[in-house]
Amino acid sequence: MRELRFDIPGLELSALAWGEPDAPPLVAIHGWLDNAASFALLAPRLAERFHVIAIDLPGHGHSQHLPPSAVYQHADYVRAVLAAVEALALPRFHLLGHSLGAGVATMLAVAAPERIRHLSLIEGLGPLGDDGSRTLDRYREAMASGRGNHRPLRVFGSVDEAVEVRAAVSGLDAVLAKPIVERGLREVIGGYSWRSDPRLSKPTAIRLAETQVMSLLLGLAAPTSLLLARPHAPYLEPDALQVRIDCVADITVTHRDGGHHLHLEQPAAVADWLLSAL
Repeated sequence: MRELRFDIPGLELSALAWGEPDAPPLVAIHGWLDNAASFALLAPRLAERFHVIAIDLPGHGHSQHLPPSAVYQHADYVRAVLAAVEALALPRFHLLGHSLGAGVATMLAVAAPERIRHLSLIEGLGPLGDDGSRTLDRYREAMASGRGNHRPLRVFGSVDEAVEVRAAVSGLDAVLAKPIVERGLREVIGGYSWRSDPRLSKPTAIRLAETQVMSLLLGLAAPTSLLLARPHAPYLEPDALQVRIDCVADITVTHRDGGHHLHLEQPAAVADWLLSAL
């Protein structure tokens, strides 16, 4: 495993890499409040065949935070990853995304179809959409959350304490959560605190309407493989997700018993799924 740091316009990003640099590139994008270490168990199983590059999204891991006046949105994540692959000189690559990263990866594949050899998605197809039922409330909450009232960051006495908290919140086994937590912490007076941007936990003011997400998915040209956990996550309701799946011309869907972080819980099985798809 190697640490990478590189500049994109206005921002410095970080990544973790596995495998030989001259192997076919596979770019991996992690989930919300995770980081590149989310792929620490999966990537070594792919490294004999691919140069795996897991990028810390802006505000996550060791990547810089956005300026105070900016907000975190899917479209801007897509721009950041496109700038990252330019900085890494990757004209074409395989693309893997988990959860939030699956949404970003989907939109990237729609935006730059000539760059993507194959799109592999775990627990997500496109960004979270808006059915209109909470648009007004969500907008007001987001605007209110931006007007001060910033709580101080929690300080943990040890890495293990932070791991236990993350495991309790996410339902992920503490042993599996540890690589993400270790990369997501920074030393402060009195112990450790989260490195990620606190604004990531603020509500999003505007989401794409579900009809807009469907229109984007109709433009998805890359061969796509989607891996979904059983039982399904609350925001991946099967009937609504099937409507999205039906918008994609070339997609294979696989279901597997397990939790939301399948690639951490079952890295061997997920590696087999991915290698078979590719």
